[in-house]
Amino acid sequence: MTTTPATPATPRTPAAAPASPPPAALHAAVIDWFDKNARDLPWRRPDAGPWAVMVSEFMLQQTPVSRVLPVYEQWLARWPRPADLAAEPPGEAVRAWGRLGYPRRALRLHGAAAAIAERHGGDVPDDHAKLLALPGVGEYTASAVASFAYGQRHPVLDTNVRRVFARAVTGVQYPPNATTAAERKLARALLPEDEATAAGWAAATMELGALVCTARSPACGRCPIAARCAWLAAGSPAHDGPARRGQTYAGTDRQVRGKLLAVLREAVGPVEQAVLDGVWDEPVQRARALDGLVADGLVEPLADGAYRLPLT
Repeated sequence: MTTTPATPATPRTPAAAPASPPPAALHAAVIDWFDKNARDLPWRRPDAGPWAVMVSEFMLQQTPVSRVLPVYEQWLARWPRPADLAAEPPGEAVRAWGRLGYPRRALRLHGAAAAIAERHGGDVPDDHAKLLALPGVGEYTASAVASFAYGQRHPVLDTNVRRVFARAVTGVQYPPNATTAAERKLARALLPEDEATAAGWAAATMELGALVCTARSPACGRCPIAARCAWLAAGSPAHDGPARRGQTYAGTDRQVRGKLLAVLREAVGPVEQAVLDGVWDEPVQRARALDGLVADGLVEPLADGAYRLPLT
């Protein structure tokens, strides 16, 4: 019996990646949209000042605007200048932080305020390198303050901006879990050359991600660059990368830490161990959470076994 040789399969030609839109076209469309649709937020107003911008950037990390606004207003009313905050014990910053979450940000902001008062005469520096040298200030915060407070040309990559770039330019639904070198390179390539335009672009892309190109329900019909979006052009493919990290809270050490800190914030003096023991039933987790707060400098243990917010 003879067999007919099989015809070799024709190699499949990979689908061409959607062409990236020219940066200038993105700049004009997004900035024009921002000019018409930006929210009226206090840290964006002309009279806000660099310190107000810095406070907002610390508070807005992993926290929605609606929760930040009341704490931000109270904070600026109490500490309108970095030196005002620096003159208070760090525990007062933790107390005023309230329930914003991730309270180490309060200690970092206090540390930055103290350094500004000591090194820069109480004025938030306008130099990116000097901002980056402040305690608690990383690349994102330094770039955001330099851009939003001083109108300088720096790529500002928060979660919202990264998502806009991932969809509009890279053609994927979500950016990686952690910022990559490729994302930083793309952000620099997309940055307008003119300083004022670059600062406007930074604010506009952030707002676009917050209001339109959202994580769960992007409003593509309202997007000013939908016609130029690589992800839409590719048919809005589903995310096929590593699983995205969820935000769990109930029953975690974070929840226990928050309950312990809530008691200490409300107290006018040191809190006895027995009072803290009543916060959470599970003793091992409670002790681990309290030890973590002490290790992070958020809580200070006293010789008599009581605890308080830090004074130094």
